[in-house]
Amino acid sequence: MKIGDKVRFIYESGGGVVTGFRGKDIVLVEDKNGFEIPMQVRECVVVDTNEYNFVKKSVAPKEPEHKRPVVRQPLRNPIEDEEPEPVVTYRPAERPEGERLNIMLAYLPMDEKSLGNSNFEAYLINDSNYWLYFTYLSAQGRSWAVRANGILEPNSKMFLEEFGRDELNDIEHVCVQLLPFKEKKPFALKPAMNIERRIDTVKFYKLHLFRENPFFDEGALIYDLVVDDKPTKEIFTDAEEITRIILEKKKGDEGQKKTPQPKLTKGTDILEVDLHINELLETTAGMNSFDILNYQLDVVRKTIDENLKYKGKKIVFIHGKGEGVLRNAISQELRRKYPRCLSQDASFQKYGFGATMVIIK
Repeated sequence: MKIGDKVRFIYESGGGVVTGFRGKDIVLVEDKNGFEIPMQVRECVVVDTNEYNFVKKSVAPKEPEHKRPVVRQPLRNPIEDEEPEPVVTYRPAERPEGERLNIMLAYLPMDEKSLGNSNFEAYLINDSNYWLYFTYLSAQGRSWAVRANGILEPNSKMFLEEFGRDELNDIEHVCVQLLPFKEKKPFALKPAMNIERRIDTVKFYKLHLFRENPFFDEGALIYDLVVDDKPTKEIFTDAEEITRIILEKKKGDEGQKKTPQPKLTKGTDILEVDLHINELLETTAGMNSFDILNYQLDVVRKTIDENLKYKGKKIVFIHGKGEGVLRNAISQELRRKYPRCLSQDASFQKYGFGATMVIIK
């Protein structure tokens, strides 16, 4: 924490700019009304500092400091025996806790008041004393495409890209490659890292999930990539492989419940498919929420594909009300893969808000 930093109070509202210190524990903070408030250092968090300044226009690598041209301060009017002002350079001070890598990927809406029409920004946050060579990629089938790359300075963040809502499907599976290092000084060697993340694009529709954080004045959706030197890990399992393993296991178990098959509602030509996972699978051991959602969507796709030849066929997918995650995912899948099929809420009297009807066209 330095003079000039913008801080926010942790245990009460308010904040301001650091104007000085009293001893090691008290910091003087000038609020927006010009009043100087003494606060405990441990009760303040830095929200804006030169350490987190960045250039938003480009993600091109910044030239190392020792190669940058030195800009000297202008000399005063020449007076006999007066020496020129010294050259002043700036490098963010290293922090003891910064010796451990903490790297994050952040997403922010550009217009919180109109989230449904807003574009989004992506940032890489380096909360450590290390420089980072980085590459930010997204999956395209079994291949990868580079979205941004460069060098990120210690204790800083960098703008990566701006993207629209129609591009959300492109960032569902991303990877960040990292190579940490320090310049002109010895340092503890850190391994190169490849960190893959599944981005839950449904969260981009919910403003309350863009939460307050110490890196931006606005709320942000933040994914941890490295926590205290350890890359975060996710299990990526193909939904079809999960299905095969579970079915093979169930073959040897006598007396277990078979996976319910879609059924026709009596007296109608409406096909009902209950997507509640306990109705589809005997167990979800080893599956996370993303695996479960993918399995449910596979059931939707398989059911529609099997009935595409029956024009006018009506299929009701029972997904429940919940938080609307499965319902929104089904709507996205219909728009993306089955644009010719019609969809609407199923009978409210029978299903409440917990089912979607698809009509084959």
